[in-house]
Amino acid sequence: MTAHFDQLEARDPESRELALFGMLPGLIERAMALAPGWAAHLAGVNAQAVISREALAQLPVLRKGHLKEVQSKSPPFGGFATGGAGAMGRIMMSPGPIFEPEGRGEDWWRAARALYAAGFRKGDIVHNTFAYHLTPGAWLLDSGARAIGCAVIPAGPGNTEQQLEAISHLKPTAYVGVPDYLKILLDKAKEAGKDATSIKKALVSGGALFPSLRAEYKSRGIDVFQCYATADLGMVTYETAGPSGLVEGMMVEEGVIVEIVRPGTGDPVPDGEVGEIVVTTFNRDYPMIRFATGDMSAILSGVSPCGRTNQRIKGWLGRADQTTKVKGMFVHPEQIAALAKRHVELGRVRLVVTRQGEQDTMVLKAEAKDASNDLKVRIGDTLQALTKLKGEVELVALGTLPNDGKVIADDRTYG
Repeated sequence: MTAHFDQLEARDPESRELALFGMLPGLIERAMALAPGWAAHLAGVNAQAVISREALAQLPVLRKGHLKEVQSKSPPFGGFATGGAGAMGRIMMSPGPIFEPEGRGEDWWRAARALYAAGFRKGDIVHNTFAYHLTPGAWLLDSGARAIGCAVIPAGPGNTEQQLEAISHLKPTAYVGVPDYLKILLDKAKEAGKDATSIKKALVSGGALFPSLRAEYKSRGIDVFQCYATADLGMVTYETAGPSGLVEGMMVEEGVIVEIVRPGTGDPVPDGEVGEIVVTTFNRDYPMIRFATGDMSAILSGVSPCGRTNQRIKGWLGRADQTTKVKGMFVHPEQIAALAKRHVELGRVRLVVTRQGEQDTMVLKAEAKDASNDLKVRIGDTLQALTKLKGEVELVALGTLPNDGKVIADDRTYG
């Protein structure tokens, strides 16, 4: 069994930089020639001059909000794809809505490398609990697993009893999905007397893998790693382990360039300083050049004990704005503002996100003169309708919540 997916992972860092920035001018030139959105966004850029990180840092960043805006004016992809919608393999829709293409070809999202680092191998049976409906998450990991030679159970989320039947009968060796849901499956299997002990490895995403939860999985005989991927970019970073099993940071995928910039700008920060993750992908169908993710991290110094030589980041360190992810779903300040508009009798509102029993929980705190149970129920229904997530509602006296402009408070502790 080889330690690395391929020889690219162990190449000399200087050779990697030369290779990436040798390809970058061609990527930019092609994007500007075939994608009107890129031609407009990068107007005046000399593609052949972008041959270093310093030159790349001079290009404007592309933010998700802008992508949504231009997609509404120029559907379906805002002019940022290099081919028409009919040339793609699949067309996805993420909350926003934002529309993303999936091109044709094996492992289009570049997920195989992350799965391989997590111990997935040819012949494994993978229980995939990401949603296959409209959004890219399930397809991203599905394609990577099948590229390695794994069989995939397209389980999707929910229907826990049915999933337990599939697990006990098919005996999958691996799990992919959000970090919390694996615990739900294992606990429910124990309660129902179903055998889920075949699962020995997992790759999770869509939320933080808290140290206590990783330790619990380890105590159950499951090695769990996490990766960082987005619908716009595909795989960006993933965890690896050294000979002792120690996990240090997240390895940058070989098909991307990662920068850490000062939030709200495109200016790179020194290594080790926390900033916003900006990513450039070498994707011929849907190139992303300096795409600002809104997620925060920092470059991790030193060499990985796993033997891979690429950059590493410290992992997910929160959001550059107040947007946060709860149970794998983004919750935006705009959604909480919309709730307040629907209930004009409220004063300030604040969504507080915490952890209880290794599960994400959210409580909407709202100032109200009327603290009736009927109002709480109506607010709870609105919260679920807007965010697609259930949360508790706590009504507090007028003037109680801080006047600091914050509408989402992520009070989880990230280790």
